Amino acid sequence: MSLTRMYIAGGAVLLVSAAFAVAPTVFVPDATFKGSSLNGWHVLGAADWTAQDGDLIGKPKQPSGGWLVFDHSYQDVGFFASFRCSEGCKTGVLLRAEKTPSGMKGILMSLTEGDVGAYAVTLDAQGTELSREKLRPGGGQIRIAPPPAPDTAGRGGRGGGGRGGRGANPTNLILKQPAEVYHSADWNQIELILDANIIRPFFNEGGSGGMGGVADEAFGRYGPIALYAGGSGEVRFKDVSYKDLNGKFLPKEHVSANFTAQRVDDFYYAWSAAAGDFNRDGVMDIAAGPYYYLGPDYTTRKEIYLAQTVNPSTEYPNDCMSNFAYDFTGDGWPDVINMGAIGQPLHLYVNPRGESRRWDKYDVIPQVSKEVSLLKDIDGDGKPEFVYGGGGALRYAKPDPANPTGPWVVHTISEPGPWGGGHGLGVGDINGDGRMDVVDPYGWWEQPAAGSGQELWTYHPEAFGKWTGHASPGGDEMAIYDVNGDGLNDVVTVLQAHGFGLAWFEQKRDGGGKISFVKHMIIDDLTSKNAGGVTIAEMHASTFADVDGDGIPDFIAGKRFWSHRDDYTDPDPYGPPVLYWFKTVRNPKAPGGAEFVPDMIHNRSGAGNHLQAVDLNGDGAIDIITSTDRGTFIFWGKPHPKGRK
Repeated sequence: MSLTRMYIAGGAVLLVSAAFAVAPTVFVPDATFKGSSLNGWHVLGAADWTAQDGDLIGKPKQPSGGWLVFDHSYQDVGFFASFRCSEGCKTGVLLRAEKTPSGMKGILMSLTEGDVGAYAVTLDAQGTELSREKLRPGGGQIRIAPPPAPDTAGRGGRGGGGRGGRGANPTNLILKQPAEVYHSADWNQIELILDANIIRPFFNEGGSGGMGGVADEAFGRYGPIALYAGGSGEVRFKDVSYKDLNGKFLPKEHVSANFTAQRVDDFYYAWSAAAGDFNRDGVMDIAAGPYYYLGPDYTTRKEIYLAQTVNPSTEYPNDCMSNFAYDFTGDGWPDVINMGAIGQPLHLYVNPRGESRRWDKYDVIPQVSKEVSLLKDIDGDGKPEFVYGGGGALRYAKPDPANPTGPWVVHTISEPGPWGGGHGLGVGDINGDGRMDVVDPYGWWEQPAAGSGQELWTYHPEAFGKWTGHASPGGDEMAIYDVNGDGLNDVVTVLQAHGFGLAWFEQKRDGGGKISFVKHMIIDDLTSKNAGGVTIAEMHASTFADVDGDGIPDFIAGKRFWSHRDDYTDPDPYGPPVLYWFKTVRNPKAPGGAEFVPDMIHNRSGAGNHLQAVDLNGDGAIDIITSTDRGTFIFWGKPHPKGRK
């Protein structure tokens, strides 16, 4: 699934590689200006404009300035550029520059130092600004901003959609959110998404920071892009890229030759699926949200709780963000736990032991605050514990054998911090002492020896994720295994659930046994050269298993389509909902002694919050279960007695 870009050079359209240094991160542009001609543009107002080796240079002839107007019009549009504003310069980008009887109107993104923000403006026929009105706040996890309430008209409201972790924020964090800093008389970057009636700017390495707003159609409905040069100083734009957002593309359906696809439900109920023999007939079943599906054919489903479909454009599956199956009550029948919306209790659904009815529900943990949770045997007693973030800290919990449907016994691992919310969580033995440790995008926590009297686990800071203006650190399940065969467990993880990045972290030991990690990128963003030419955004769900039967775990990850509903909150939200496995190949010639080879399993399902990899039918091959806004799927792995290559 390689990506290419179109460039305009001197009026000609050229196809070139997607790898160049400065480019959009939210969209793949239709074209990027790289020429020395203003063909396709025209000048309006009191400014001189020239083109030179991809730079568009504006010099105002008087303080009111003038515009460089593109000859093509857009309604919904993505725009990206680097710009440098010299002393005294005023600049900006006008979108939807619609003609009016007296001139033009549109949505201006002001890029002047001290005035970075979105406005509705009107211009006269010579391009002189007549009026400017700050857009009311709006955005977050919606596509269409509602009209202001009558008592708040003109004042706007909170857009929502925060990206930070929950809990306390220690001052010595190894990962910190980038700030939106204006670089005086130096290069800055702006990326704009104007879709429906919301403009979303991303400035330099920071996020939108409230700089966008509600772009109602009355301010400008359809028109070209225009660049502004005003004040008394020169402005330069380069890497000018744009995309018509009106069209959406999905490739033809593809299923890997290594798997057989089965869609077990057409509707959107859950972001996770679990496996267990719920009717005790000796055949594995699967549970996804309100239903469990009976094996071996998975064509019969029964309700766990009242089932209602979810609207993928505007809603989340708040009853089942993640779910897991195990006999939590000890009666021999597998039960199900569901993690719902952030801040809600953990729900235990108790198997009715063959009775044809919905299952009894109990709230066993008062609050789960992290988007990712796991079910792992963390204390070595042979039974899995629920590992999660709650109350701002990392914790694990298990049923009280005397009262398994009552409050579970909770153990706190960490001090409060951003790891108590957000994304990314893994369980495995990092230091080789035989005890399970916990990893998170901010580092790893070393489990103390039993009987040591140490309550909180020892924290080792490590950047297993990345912050950008588009997304916070971490993915879903972080894999811990020996990637390169050197006897030390490494970490494989998605770097951003709502952005880009997949990497493995090679464990190193110095002479004294001190542990450190070296990062090796597998896939990065749209500007990078990635493994197999693959670029994936929104890898919200992941897991690991030995997919090809060679004895080495492989990494599995999928894109969450419309990750924050049907909108442009996130990078490439309308890209194909792909599901991949990345084969771990030990190669002494590769950096760190290993490489990952991607294979696309499917491009019409993707992933939700969590993936399940299990041998459902006992044929020795790993099967993958995913539940998303496209339905619930099983991808049956093909047997591989000698390992697939």
